[in-house]
Amino acid sequence: MAQQPSFKTVFVFLDTDKYCSPFDMLVAIDVFPNSMIFKYENVTGEDAPKIVYDLLFPRGPIGAQHTKIFINGSNFDMVNEVVAATQKCMASAPWGNSIIVDPRGAYSTAAGAVAKTLGLSLEKGFGALEGKNVTVLAGTGPVGQTAARIYASEKANVVITSRTMAKGQAVAEKINKEAGAQRVKVVEVTKPEQTALAVKDAEIILAAGAGGIQLLSAGDLKAAAKCKIVADINAIKPLGVEGLGSNDDGKELASSVFGIGALAIGKLKIKIETEMIKRATEAPQGLFDYYIAYEIGKAAILKKLAKPKA
Repeated sequence: MAQQPSFKTVFVFLDTDKYCSPFDMLVAIDVFPNSMIFKYENVTGEDAPKIVYDLLFPRGPIGAQHTKIFINGSNFDMVNEVVAATQKCMASAPWGNSIIVDPRGAYSTAAGAVAKTLGLSLEKGFGALEGKNVTVLAGTGPVGQTAARIYASEKANVVITSRTMAKGQAVAEKINKEAGAQRVKVVEVTKPEQTALAVKDAEIILAAGAGGIQLLSAGDLKAAAKCKIVADINAIKPLGVEGLGSNDDGKELASSVFGIGALAIGKLKIKIETEMIKRATEAPQGLFDYYIAYEIGKAAILKKLAKPKA
């Protein structure tokens, strides 16, 4: 009897940018040290079918289950284009495959940030996210708009800030359409002093800006009289929130105001991405995106909270 081939796990990275970020590749290798990585850069929706068909067929249906597609990039529109083209290929092929989508880590970072704020809110007795007033600073960036989308799915009232009203409105309209309700509003912030307006009613504030940019000053936080939780995803100095350290995890910054720093969020982000990769590798097919990322993060947080009760 002919011996069945032993298939090595292969991750194929389709990146819409001109370079493929090593971050996700390193996580994949840490999860599966004996795996192999293939990367394609500047991938478009037009390129994707040629690559996808070529990776589906050589190893047959069994081998294809060991070949996982990771779609990446900084431009959400381009990423979604490649995702749609890839899914179309799967639907027309004799067998499919698993697709992991985490554009520049935005999905797993946003999922980790929202899950951490949920956990802290429950831990401190502030309740679940439904009905909470949340402000996402830099809400049109990759992490910001993903976090806003997740908060909206939890039925929170979300304010996103944007330097351009039209861009912010486009993001808000898209999320509101998905949510089937008007959950997201926009505040234009082109000057630091406008931030106070965006956070004045916020119970939860998430600074979701790029590294090295402070979005929330100590004065702005003090002026946010209703704020109970503030979180930051920026670990590069200057940090996104003045007075909040990268390693802070539930630290009381002021009376009944608690903070979560970037590295505390980052620990959960890595766990989320690791679990996404594991699930995708075990599943013969499926889409593993921000929805799955948040499901993983939320479950981890709720499990952790349940331990003391047990």
